[in-house]
Amino acid sequence: MASSALLDECQCVCTVLKKITQDSHPQYERVGADVTMKCGSMDWDAAVTWTVNGTDIDESHLNGSYLILKNVNLSQSGQYSCYEGSSWHLKYQTYLRVGTPPKEPVLMCRSNNYPKGFYCSWHLPTPTYIPNTFNISVIHGTKDMVCEKDAMPKNRCHIRYLQLFSTVKYKVTLTVTNALGKNFTTLTFDEFAIVKPDPPESVVAKPVPNNPRRLEVSWQNPSSWPDPESFPLKFFLRYRPLILDTWQHVELSDGTSHTITDAYAGKEYIIQVAAKDNDIGTWSDWSVAVHATPWTEEPKHLTTEAQITETTSASTSSFMAPPTTKICDKGAVVGSGAVAVCWTAGLVMAAYSVLFI
Repeated sequence: MASSALLDECQCVCTVLKKITQDSHPQYERVGADVTMKCGSMDWDAAVTWTVNGTDIDESHLNGSYLILKNVNLSQSGQYSCYEGSSWHLKYQTYLRVGTPPKEPVLMCRSNNYPKGFYCSWHLPTPTYIPNTFNISVIHGTKDMVCEKDAMPKNRCHIRYLQLFSTVKYKVTLTVTNALGKNFTTLTFDEFAIVKPDPPESVVAKPVPNNPRRLEVSWQNPSSWPDPESFPLKFFLRYRPLILDTWQHVELSDGTSHTITDAYAGKEYIIQVAAKDNDIGTWSDWSVAVHATPWTEEPKHLTTEAQITETTSASTSSFMAPPTTKICDKGAVVGSGAVAVCWTAGLVMAAYSVLFI
């Protein structure tokens, strides 16, 4: 019950604040400006009290009944109210919005669904902290075209081609306006220059069985590209092992798959693909990266007693001391006798080693 009452109270406060804001006179000021507010029709020497967002403002900011704010900053935006003397009758109210005029907007136009049309999107390089209005105009030669604005995102609109393969340039002008100023930017381009597909989709990379240096990569055309048969795409594949920073590249004129044949065995790879119309436009952004590791042979497991015995023998012999060699006297190295003498010495040394094990 207590939480419900608190929620009702919060909703009530929010409603009141919203109404106050709607009923207030909005006042827009630049960052760094000096602001003077008059208490409605009150005389300069009238006794008044000023508040901001419900908090009393120190009298040091008053000049008679006027409120003086020097070098305002963003934190001083808020609801300012003036009350008459001790009666506390509300005489004036304004919502101060501190901000900046807009800088030149950033405008981009692109055709990712050629030959259907293109879209333009925009944003401001820095925030203004106050509401802005954007207006866009598109002219093809001497003809005005309609740019249909998207519901989401709000900073984008679409233009449909009325004539394909036209050599007449498009001119797009974007104007941004707010209470403190306005700015604009213009782009001029031909139809082919802005063609840029979306990245390939569903990129998959798999190892090739029994091939430790191969990876099979496949992908799909971007779903936004409407007619890949009439307007085919070519592709650019890049790949590298995670242990290196250098990419290897392959350009493919057709098809949506490729076999990498020079991969490092057992090393994990990162792979991406880009797309471009065969004849016009620019390359897409890279696809989402995928990872894959070439096929590696699984270690063999011991299955028979014979294999175990063989492995044990090999393991034991590998740790035996190297055979002792003896340089026989030149006079004794004669035919088979010399071999017999050296061989006998080897046996003696072997026996000596056994005694000390």
